[in-house]
Amino acid sequence: MAKAKIVALVGEAAVRQALEPGADETTTATAVRYLLQVLAGNVPGTTVEVRVPPYGAVQCVEGPTHTRGTPPNVVETDAATWLSLASGSLDFASAVQQGRVCASGQRADLSAYLPVQWQRVPD
Repeated sequence: MAKAKIVALVGEAAVRQALEPGADETTTATAVRYLLQVLAGNVPGTTVEVRVPPYGAVQCVEGPTHTRGTPPNVVETDAATWLSLASGSLDFASAVQQGRVCASGQRADLSAYLPVQWQRVPD
């Protein structure tokens, strides 16, 4: 069964709230999952797995596909770091250098895909 998608109106509101100090865990979880969902939509593929435990994980980036076990290209971070990366307040290279992101594999550099383009453009 496929996971339910977070609608943009709900996801964008959660991201805005989660970027403010004092956001509750439910809001943070929704924001993290929404930004992962948008990343996977913006950069489709199965080459890199992006993990933000315990909230979610997605596969993205075109290239070789893995079928079993741990994928060869993994990016893992905590929720606060993911929100900073996805919103553009932290760059990927700095996060890796600071030890806030664990990135393994030749294709695990998400610099080209961050920040995540998550806001809808008004008509």
